[in-house]
Amino acid sequence: MQDYISSALATLLVIADPIFMSALFLGLTHDLNRAQRAEVARRGVTIAFFILLCAGLGGAKLLTLLGISLAAFRIAGGLLLLSSAAEMVFDRRGQRQQDLASRAVSVDHVKNIAAFPLAIPLLAGPGAITAMILLAGRADGDVMKLSALYGLAALVMFACYIAFLMAERIAALLGVTGRAVISRLLGIILAALAVQFVIDGVKLLLA
Repeated sequence: MQDYISSALATLLVIADPIFMSALFLGLTHDLNRAQRAEVARRGVTIAFFILLCAGLGGAKLLTLLGISLAAFRIAGGLLLLSSAAEMVFDRRGQRQQDLASRAVSVDHVKNIAAFPLAIPLLAGPGAITAMILLAGRADGDVMKLSALYGLAALVMFACYIAFLMAERIAALLGVTGRAVISRLLGIILAALAVQFVIDGVKLLLA
């Protein structure tokens, strides 16, 4: 049991990587105020947790039932992430918002950022979902192990939430220029992650 818990915790922490995700969160929410960032963080981790929970409960069966392979899931997630990365690098979101500068960001906009790309595919992407499916399979139906797995998933998501709240302080220190530079740098990193998702999916298809 102890080996299972330590293995599951290490796996989920490495995949979630709260510190790195906080930097991505900073770039994705550079145009939001403090309250809106907190709302995005809360909604994002909540959505991601329930996705991971569902993945652990029956993700493999659902994908099989729908005729969707893990390879296809990885490729789709990579392409969606690439779209978000392009917006960050070329500041397309900023260009669209120039005409709306005098308006507050709508509630729907905040919800959209929380769902995509924060919850999907960053927090609950192909890697995290695959990990949950595999870890749930290793539990072999053991209720204690499955309960521990879901508890660990909640713990990791909470760690991401705390990291996101701390990212807001980083934004204040960086200033406008710093946020612009980091947003573009992180956009490039996001693009690389997206391409890696696609490569992993293609490898699975060819395996």
